[in-house]
Amino acid sequence: MSREQPAVKRYRRAELERESSSDSDDNYVPYVPIKERRKEQLLKIGKLTQVRDEASKTTNSEKDEDEENWGRKSNISLLDQHTELKKMAEAKKESAMERQLKEEEKILESVAEKKALMGVAELAKGIQYEDPLKTSWKPPGCVLKLGEIRHETVRRKYRILVEGEDPPPPLLSFEDMKFPRGILSGLKTKGISKPTPIQVQGLPTVLSGRDMIGIAFTGSGKTLVFVLPLIMFCLEQETRMPFIKNEGPYGLIICPSRELAKQTFDIIQHYTGVLQKHGSPQIRSVLAIGGVPVSESLEVISRGVHIMVATPGRLMDMLDKKMVRLDICRYLCMDEADRMIDMGFEEDVRTIFSFFKGQRQTLLFSATMPKKIQNFARSALVKPITINVGRAGAASINVIQEVEYVKQEAKIVYLLECLQKTSPPVLIFAEKKQDVDAIHEYLLLKGIEAVAIHGGKDQEERCRSVEAFRAGKKDVLVATDVASKGLDFQDIQHVINYDMPDDVENYVHRIGRTGRSGKRGLATTFINKSNDESVLLDLKHLLIEAKQAVPQFLADLQSENEKYLDLGDERGCSYCGGLGHRITDCPKLEAIQSKQASNIGRRDYLASNAADY
Repeated sequence: MSREQPAVKRYRRAELERESSSDSDDNYVPYVPIKERRKEQLLKIGKLTQVRDEASKTTNSEKDEDEENWGRKSNISLLDQHTELKKMAEAKKESAMERQLKEEEKILESVAEKKALMGVAELAKGIQYEDPLKTSWKPPGCVLKLGEIRHETVRRKYRILVEGEDPPPPLLSFEDMKFPRGILSGLKTKGISKPTPIQVQGLPTVLSGRDMIGIAFTGSGKTLVFVLPLIMFCLEQETRMPFIKNEGPYGLIICPSRELAKQTFDIIQHYTGVLQKHGSPQIRSVLAIGGVPVSESLEVISRGVHIMVATPGRLMDMLDKKMVRLDICRYLCMDEADRMIDMGFEEDVRTIFSFFKGQRQTLLFSATMPKKIQNFARSALVKPITINVGRAGAASINVIQEVEYVKQEAKIVYLLECLQKTSPPVLIFAEKKQDVDAIHEYLLLKGIEAVAIHGGKDQEERCRSVEAFRAGKKDVLVATDVASKGLDFQDIQHVINYDMPDDVENYVHRIGRTGRSGKRGLATTFINKSNDESVLLDLKHLLIEAKQAVPQFLADLQSENEKYLDLGDERGCSYCGGLGHRITDCPKLEAIQSKQASNIGRRDYLASNAADY
């Protein structure tokens, strides 16, 4: 008996129909206009992220407008499109520069000195001086009548940059500065007839009693800017009320090296001696440096002293032992101030400030003073005037700089060839004391009249060597950096850097021993693979700035952040002043931070060991 197949129930049939209809719907692909498809394609490869973000908010008409903006601009010329794209690239570049500058500001702020360059007593009592010291000196009325336009014209002519409140007018002759006949006679004896740019603005500033930061290239006459006004102030004090026994000094000059202190002392002696011959009262000065018996200094101090020239170490020793007092000292000058702080005398200088009993006129001078030290120094100055002749840290334009690649083992032999370039006198600089001794011995064996100085020699021998070289009895002086800062030798023809210093600031000071007082000079520097690349980059950019020939092996050197070397007003590194890098890559800062980190660990270790005993 056959059975009939059961009929599909009505509800089941409806369900099957729905399934079949849904399958056909899935296969259906709606038509998308070509414009929309192109847009979707661009969105997928990330070219139109802005359109994608705004897609949900825009209508169909707005989408068409966006397509016109972001797609190919058929109605705008390719040149205009290129200009627009260039502007957009520049805007992005500027934002990158802003980020770099912000990062540098943070670094500079983190390494900035938190302690002011002031005495402990003044900081503790909250003493702050609001106004500069008053002096009896006034600029000539005839010059003041000429007005500010004339003053600015003179400054522009001599490339003098002045920052500060109400600077005095620049004066173009020593007669206008109201120096007495004795001083004018002393200047004539030295062959000085008119002031240099730093003296044109600097002398009126110091004579007015203003605090000052003086920056000018080596050999520009900075010493006279602080020596002549001090002699004038002491002469005025002595005329009004003569100095009695054990009184003084009235003025204090601090130098980083013994040779520079001796040179400054000799200059003061020259002008005070000429003044006395012209009938002025005697101005007594004293030299306080290591290697010279303290008894010599005490003899002058006991008679009453007007001017004291000292190195920080000897001065600290004399102050601690109460051999000298700064009760009436009202004039303080730090020559080569940045080098003194770099050499580790910063705490000594701060301690010296604590011995002053009243307000003083403070002057800081150097050829290389980065912004870091200028900002730090302003904490001790009252309404200071900053006078800048040329960029801080720039090499003298009167020096022809030659850089030669010489292998380490060939240096000492090649020296003889270099000495043939010019007639004597010649200065040779080396980093290490043993190299100085080796070069000196080699030159003597070759029959060359040479002398040598470095920190390992006693003071008497150092003085004898410098004097023999200065008098022309010796043709060559071989030295470490003790002879690089501030020393003035007549008619140095040639400076040879036996090795490139680790710090480009030292290089600037070294080559500044020649090309002084407007004369021309030559500097030859030996470099090789042993030199640090960052120092060579600084040297390369220093040569470019001075419009000197850059050898190919230096020109090929490129830094990673070459594009950031010149940002805004600040060129190069704001920490050390090097032109070949920024503060973010500063080797000097890195070395100091590494040293501080190692010292912290060492101090902790020593302290823990001390606690055990």
